[in-house]
Amino acid sequence: MTVLQHLEELRRVIIVSILATVVLAGVAYYFCDRLLALLLQPVTSLGHKIVFTSITEAFLTKIKFSLFVGFFAALPVILWQVWSFIMPALKKNEKPYFTAFVFLSYFCFVGGVAFAFFAVYRLAVSFLLQFAGPELIPMLTIGRYISFTLWFLLPFGLIFELPLASFFLAKLGIVSHGFLAKNRKYAFLVVIVLAAALTPTPDLLTCVLMAGPMYSLFELSIWIVRLVEKGKERRARQRELAELADAQIATKQ
Repeated sequence: MTVLQHLEELRRVIIVSILATVVLAGVAYYFCDRLLALLLQPVTSLGHKIVFTSITEAFLTKIKFSLFVGFFAALPVILWQVWSFIMPALKKNEKPYFTAFVFLSYFCFVGGVAFAFFAVYRLAVSFLLQFAGPELIPMLTIGRYISFTLWFLLPFGLIFELPLASFFLAKLGIVSHGFLAKNRKYAFLVVIVLAAALTPTPDLLTCVLMAGPMYSLFELSIWIVRLVEKGKERRARQRELAELADAQIATKQ
């Protein structure tokens, strides 16, 4: 393909991705009240209310939230478009792995966000709001609450990609069980730093709630890589035995 053809293909990818996001954002806006009710439930279930302090805050927050949900829902389309753009540049043996990774990564991301919201976020919100009292009344604005929630959930979606990424990197021979196991202490330090940097609040509990699953996923990745290596070793032995058997048959003939 010429440079102009590449640019035309890139233009098509961008247009399709934007259209998918806008259409699904419109659908998300239609269901925005229901989605926001679910997102606000960790606070409203404790008897607290969410307010807005400017005339446009509620409307603009709904627009931003709908665009985010639209982009999130359109990710399979966007990933497919990006994949179709870069696929010609990949080697033949790499294509199956990257195809599987593109689509499985979306489900891992969704799983990470769901785990964070239902298992971790509620606990964090409950802990932080327990400091309220007769003299300390929470006045949570819708804009800041939605921003806080999204910044809390998104890192979990990303870190849930780690086992999947480790699996495919091990398949391609880029990482090994020995390398990951040997660098556990450095990984633990990186996890602590990342958790402290990614959590939207400076409190220790939120940091621990993020660092715990993150390091657990690292350990799971080590185990997955080891299983991949064992599978490779088993297939290599089977090939050797098959070649030896073929050689013995050829010798007898």
